[in-house]
Amino acid sequence: MTETSQTSLAAADFAAAAEALAPTDRLLATSYPGDSGSRQPIHTVYVAGDRYAPGLAREWGDAALAAVDGVGGIERLVAELGIADADRTIVAERVLVKLGSEPIEDLRIDFEDGFGDRGDAAEDAAVVAAAEALADDLAAGTAPPFVGIRFKCFEADTRERGIRTLDLFLTTLVSRTGAAGLPEGLVLTLPKVTTVAQVEVMVGLLERLEGALELAQGRLGFEVQVETPQLIIGAGGTIPVAELLHRGAGRITGLHYGTYDYSASLGIAAAQQSMEHPAADFAKQVMQVAVAGTGVRLSDGSTNVVPAGDEASTIAVWQLHGRLVRRSLERAYYQGWDLHPAHLPSRFAASYAFFRDGVEQVATRLRNYVEQNTDGFLDEPATARALAGFLARGVQSGAVSSEELADRVGIGESELVALAYPRRDTPATKE
Repeated sequence: MTETSQTSLAAADFAAAAEALAPTDRLLATSYPGDSGSRQPIHTVYVAGDRYAPGLAREWGDAALAAVDGVGGIERLVAELGIADADRTIVAERVLVKLGSEPIEDLRIDFEDGFGDRGDAAEDAAVVAAAEALADDLAAGTAPPFVGIRFKCFEADTRERGIRTLDLFLTTLVSRTGAAGLPEGLVLTLPKVTTVAQVEVMVGLLERLEGALELAQGRLGFEVQVETPQLIIGAGGTIPVAELLHRGAGRITGLHYGTYDYSASLGIAAAQQSMEHPAADFAKQVMQVAVAGTGVRLSDGSTNVVPAGDEASTIAVWQLHGRLVRRSLERAYYQGWDLHPAHLPSRFAASYAFFRDGVEQVATRLRNYVEQNTDGFLDEPATARALAGFLARGVQSGAVSSEELADRVGIGESELVALAYPRRDTPATKE
């Protein structure tokens, strides 16, 4: 403002507005900080706790490659998935590289539904063995970048067992790796959550485990599986899935939709249980609104139809899975579950095709925005963030290379992430 500008409000009015809105400023800064821009895995693979061993990711990659070879090669797969002609060659090449180098991005060692109730002695032994196997996998450099466990839920019948499994796993793992060696991508999955109180108990347990294991405060985070309708609409007409995000002490990293438990809870017939059922879409839309701005990530569920049998059946399942993966991506669910090695080719092919679809236009618009070139589009900052976020996910997933980013947009990955995910300043640090 210039010295000749005339206004009607005094400094006291600005101060009064700041004082009245200080709680809002704190709420936005602490509860809605925005996404961190860190890598989000595009899938989570679940394996039964007693079936995990060092090198499992490589075994899955080999099995996925064998499945592709069994139908005539990667070119056949990308053609049958309906990937655009212009993208088929590069998608095929990058899927093969992915299956050969990092076939599993996020692995969950499952001691819940995938393990069942085998008695305490059997589960204790399997949990310790799994933690020791993970330590060996980490030491060998063969573990996926994200890895963790799912333990039994906190309902009365399984609560003590679930807590004991969590304790045994972490205690054994830290005893082998040391506090400093605990993997950065460690993920703990709390399933079948029905109330906010269960999340609060989880927070308290992690605080005590951090103290006992000499871990830094806040080191342990967890994801919540949304598998019950009570989490979408609570007994008092509330929306617990939104409330729990703000009662998790900043430890909640993700919400995962559980396709089959949620569907069964609503009485949906088994043949109709699907990631694309209208009931699933409703739950996932509520989840999406709840996490907006919080930085908590979303994951869709899985399909239980696996590629097996003759060639025609395998292709049909890949087409189904590829369509479901793309459907989730189009709805901003950038992660999902995979239950079988043969799900990996269609997961990566569909994901890469999604991020390459229109990448030329996205890159051009973003470059114009960065260079303040108004030819073609007059994109606002919010649109530029969406363009950058799309491209950032493409780079982080491997669909788009760093070289392509530099060539087409003229910026590096760190600049792209900063553009896509500007962090909200806290009142204390804002200048």
